[in-house]
Amino acid sequence: MSSSNLPAERSCGSGNRLETETRCPAIIARSEHGISRKQMSPNALRILYRLKDNGFVGYLVGGCVRDLLLGREPKDFDLVTNATPNQVKRLFRNCRLVGRRFRLAHLHFQNEIIEVATFRSLAADERESEPEEAAGAGQRQRHPRMLKDEDGMILRDNVYGTPAEDALRRDFTVNSLAYTIADFSIIDYTGGLADLKACIIRTIGDPAVRFQEDPVRMLRAVRFAAQLGFTIERNTRTALTAAADTIVRAAPARLYEEMLKLFLSGEGVRCYELLRQTGLFGALFPVFSDWLCAESEGFPHTRFGEMLNHVDCRIQQGDVVSPPLLLALLFGDYIDQKAERFRCQGLPWQQSVNAAVAEFMGETCPIVMIANRVGIALRDIISQQTRLKKIPGRRPETFIARHDFNDILDYCRITCGNKKELAARLDWWTAQALQPAPVPLPAEQTEKTGTPERKKRRRRRRNPHPKSGAKGV
Repeated sequence: MSSSNLPAERSCGSGNRLETETRCPAIIARSEHGISRKQMSPNALRILYRLKDNGFVGYLVGGCVRDLLLGREPKDFDLVTNATPNQVKRLFRNCRLVGRRFRLAHLHFQNEIIEVATFRSLAADERESEPEEAAGAGQRQRHPRMLKDEDGMILRDNVYGTPAEDALRRDFTVNSLAYTIADFSIIDYTGGLADLKACIIRTIGDPAVRFQEDPVRMLRAVRFAAQLGFTIERNTRTALTAAADTIVRAAPARLYEEMLKLFLSGEGVRCYELLRQTGLFGALFPVFSDWLCAESEGFPHTRFGEMLNHVDCRIQQGDVVSPPLLLALLFGDYIDQKAERFRCQGLPWQQSVNAAVAEFMGETCPIVMIANRVGIALRDIISQQTRLKKIPGRRPETFIARHDFNDILDYCRITCGNKKELAARLDWWTAQALQPAPVPLPAEQTEKTGTPERKKRRRRRRNPHPKSGAKGV
C-alpha cells in the first residue's frame, strides 16, 4: 500500500498533540485500513488470542504494523501486553525470559521467535525495585526497576504502565502504531499515521532527550529513513547532528549489531550518505574516516562506496552476505594498505596481514565491537587470496572444503575479477567446487606448467645400528 492509500487519521480535539492523543488516541477501524490477519504470523496471532482468553490485553506493535500499512513484508512481529514477563512465562511453555536492561519474553517456535514486552511507564520512580517474584522473594538484593546514568542514558527500564504510556516511550511516531485483535483496529497515540503518510521520521517528544536516553536511536533514525525512503524531520535531524559524537556512549556490541543492520539493509549507500552528513560515521570509525577523506597518490578512496553499492545489489536480489565478507569488502582496501606498510618493514605476507587486521581491530573495537571470531574470518578472507592463484596447488580439495571458501572466492572475484588471467583461475575453482570429479586446468595454466606431477623425495634411510666408537669390536 502506498502512502497515499493509508487510512485517514481521526484526531480528537485541539491543544498539545501528544497530550491530546494520550487522552484520546486516534482509532482506525478495520474498514478504514488494509491490514488483514492473513498477512500476519500465525504464531503471533496464537499468542494474542491466548493472552485475550486469559484476561490480558495484547497488541501487535512497532515496525510490523508500520510495514503492513506500507505494503511491505515485516521481518518480525513484536507484541506488547499488560501481562508481566513472569505471567507470560506461566502461560507459554516455549517462553524464555531475556534481558536485564529491558526484561522481555521470547516465545520460541519452529521457524521464528516472537518477542513479547510489557507496557512500560512514562514516569518512573528510580527507587522502585523489581517485583518479589522476579527477585527471589527478597532473599537477595533487588535491582532497581528504573535506572539512568549521570548523562540520562537509560540503563534499566522495567517499570510497567499503560498502553498510552508505552506508546509514548517508543522512539519514533511511525513505530508507535498498535493493532488489536479485539476489534481489528489500529490505535495511534502519537500521530504516527500522519507521519507515515508524510514519509517523515520524527522522534516522540524532545529529540535531544530521546537520543540522550538511548544514543542507538540515532542509528535507527538513519536506517529507517534509508530503508523506507523517508526524510528525517528537521528538529529530529538537528538534534541528531548535534548529538552525533555521543554515539560512543552506547555499548560497543550494540553498535556492531546496528552497523550490520545499516550496511546489510539493502540501502547501505543511502545509510552511508546519511551517516556522513550527520557526523555519525566519523564518530563510529574515526581513524578509518580520516583515511577515507584523504587521497592516496592523488586519488580519492572510492572503493568503500563501490563495495557498498555491490552489497546493496546482492541483497536486493535475495543473496546473503556474511558479516566477515561485508567487513572484507568495506575495509579490505584499508587493511591492504596497512599490510603493505608491514611488508615494507620486512614481514612476510601472512604476518603482514595478521598485523594489519590486528591494528584495524584495535582501532575499531573500542567503539564498534567486532567479535573475535569475525575478525579471524576477516583475516582469513584477505590472507587466503594468494591460495586462489595457485592451480591446483597442494590438496585443493582441502581448501575447497573450508567453511569460508565461498567468501574467499567471492571477495577475490569482486575485488580482482576484472583481470582475465585471474578470472580463468577463479572459474576453475568455482567449477572444481561444484563438480565431484576433478576439473581440467585452464589452458594458460597448462601451457605454463605442463601440469607436471610433483616427484616424491625419497627419505634417506637411517642406519639402525650406529657405528660404535670402541676399538676391537
